[in-house]
Amino acid sequence: MIMHSTKLTRREFGAAAGALIVSFALAPQVAVGQAARLPGSLANNTMLDAWLRINADGSATIFTGKVELGQGILTALAQIAAEELDLPLARVAIISGDTARTPDEGHTSGSQSIENGGTAIRLASAEARAILFDRAAKQLGVAADTLSVVDGIISARDGRFIGYGELVAGLDLHREASAKTAPKPPAQHKIVGKSAPRRDIPAKVTGGVAYVQDIRLPGMTHGRVVRPPRHGAKLDSFDESKERSLPGVIAIVCDGSFLGVVAEREEQTIKARTAIAGTARWSGGSEMPDPAKLYEHLVSLPTQDSVVSEKQATVPASARTLEAIYTKPYIAHASIGPSCALAELKDGRLTVWSHTQGVFPLRRDLAKALKMDQSAIRCIHAEGSGCYGHNGHDDVVLDAALLARAVNGRPVRLQWMRDDEFAWEPYGAAMVMRAKATLGADSRIVEWNYEVWSNTHAMRPGEREGTNLVASWYLAEPQSASPPRVIPQPTGGGDRNAVPLYEFPNQRIVSHFIPAMPLRVSSLRTLGGYANVFALESFMDELAELAGADAVAFRLAHLKDSRARAVIEAAAKNAGWKPGEKGDGTRGRGIGFAKYKNLATYVAVVAEVEIDRESGTIQVPRLYAAADAGLIINPDGLISQIEGGIIQSASWTLREEVKFDRNGIRSRDWSSYPILTMMEAPTVEVELINRPSERSLGAGEASQGPAVAAIANAFAHATGKRLRDLPFVSERVKAALG
Repeated sequence: MIMHSTKLTRREFGAAAGALIVSFALAPQVAVGQAARLPGSLANNTMLDAWLRINADGSATIFTGKVELGQGILTALAQIAAEELDLPLARVAIISGDTARTPDEGHTSGSQSIENGGTAIRLASAEARAILFDRAAKQLGVAADTLSVVDGIISARDGRFIGYGELVAGLDLHREASAKTAPKPPAQHKIVGKSAPRRDIPAKVTGGVAYVQDIRLPGMTHGRVVRPPRHGAKLDSFDESKERSLPGVIAIVCDGSFLGVVAEREEQTIKARTAIAGTARWSGGSEMPDPAKLYEHLVSLPTQDSVVSEKQATVPASARTLEAIYTKPYIAHASIGPSCALAELKDGRLTVWSHTQGVFPLRRDLAKALKMDQSAIRCIHAEGSGCYGHNGHDDVVLDAALLARAVNGRPVRLQWMRDDEFAWEPYGAAMVMRAKATLGADSRIVEWNYEVWSNTHAMRPGEREGTNLVASWYLAEPQSASPPRVIPQPTGGGDRNAVPLYEFPNQRIVSHFIPAMPLRVSSLRTLGGYANVFALESFMDELAELAGADAVAFRLAHLKDSRARAVIEAAAKNAGWKPGEKGDGTRGRGIGFAKYKNLATYVAVVAEVEIDRESGTIQVPRLYAAADAGLIINPDGLISQIEGGIIQSASWTLREEVKFDRNGIRSRDWSSYPILTMMEAPTVEVELINRPSERSLGAGEASQGPAVAAIANAFAHATGKRLRDLPFVSERVKAALG
């Protein structure tokens, strides 16, 4: 039961730029007789001192395996710790993503940093606070429950007090966490729930050292890699005689078909790379499929099939049936800053600085690729300039490490060129979705069939088998990538969000997993959720039209979940939705809805579109969103997450597609891979439905699916024509309009 709900808008909470959603789930209950499993990331990192340290000056240092990707996570986690420790936020330092100092929390992904890492820090901090209270009670000779604390000073009722710093002597937090100390209830929060200045912002706006690209180490050199013309090609020869004499060149490294150069200055390295590339001769390589027949090719490949969901009931004889096929192309991460890393090999020990999303999984693959012991490798996270998902951030580390072996202990800074980034990063997989449904005599859906074809969405480093670092595949002793992996439901990979939240008496959802990868793919924000919500919600609109029903009313008629209904109703109300409203040929509105992964945040989006029929372009001037993420900890941060996801989705939907031909990748720069510009970005209005009695839900990837569906449905509403193939570029728009 919903005990309380509050509607919030950005205007009511100000505009603290880029603040993060801070949300966490309370510790789960353990049934009697079950073995207790610690909540969140405590389960695999059980010692209290893995998470925090109380310093002699009374401050605290927090350790987290989760890393900053531009989402403000480190500020958020510090807020959680400060709240539970009753310390000012300024007196809580945080160290993240360092294999020598922090707990192993795997990858920062899946909108789970607060749910898992935040839960661990919250419970560890609450327990540490209780330990400090017990020590203070003994020293002051009073009962612990008679003490109070303000800003790290514990006071007795008689006026005596003692600070955290005085309690540190002899304090040993190297003990198993119990997770039995109850954290504060939300009503007592003073720091969590309020916007705090993000710690990562100042350097970014003042030109400071904000990113790994900005790091400069003493004696640092610069590296570049010479790539083959296409994946799988073999290096036959190259002429290094002239290049070795170029100004500043320190080393040219050739190991099998891996080829790179190190020089004193970056411009010298770039010049040497160009010269070496001009003499390199390659042969072979993987032939690409015919791009004009990509989707036919995908569905023709061998698949591993599984029934994701199935329900059966009698279908009325008088039913009407509709069928449609939708497609999504390969999409690049298109990070603004090309991937970069620094590597230093000294005295047999390798230290790397990387914007990886998982320092521990990266270390495991580096050890395999370099044939080193993991204990001799240290991976330190440094933020990169833009990425949600698996771009080139891990691959570039091995590139740098291979070059570092040739420069006698000097650090190597290696930054990919723009063509490296576009042509060699792992993309978001192309997908095919086929939907078929039947309407009964009452115009309700009585049968729903859905199939999805997709490659894997999980080829990050750290898998048990193989090495998922591109350079390792080109060495003289080449290594193999890990076998492509299926991410099981309920989260899913290619079938993420393939199971609708709507109520249908008959339902069958089938996932066709394609192990063979025509192009290299891995994790891109939302995995399969973006494409599946596009298909499902577009098809819901098509069925509503067949039924002669309003799109909003049709959805509500198939929904029992009250929270789902609430976000749809809120988005429609804020957009001024008028049931039965008709588009005028160039302007229209559409709606899209999803509960991300069917486990996380509920989002509904209404999009307004304007179509220039002559040029075939679609503009999206405004979108309205409503979101329910349960207990909201930072309202402005949650709004920023929803806004950012919608704008990225609009770019994917209107512009983005990896171009290739039979010989290789053709999208190698911003002209061949255009994205939405700032001037084209839509205005986004977000309403939040706060539910303090509910657990917090992950929201970082929740709005992309509803946004693409809303845009697709708005185009159909405006023109009476349907676009089923992404992206909605001018050629497709013109073809649809005839």
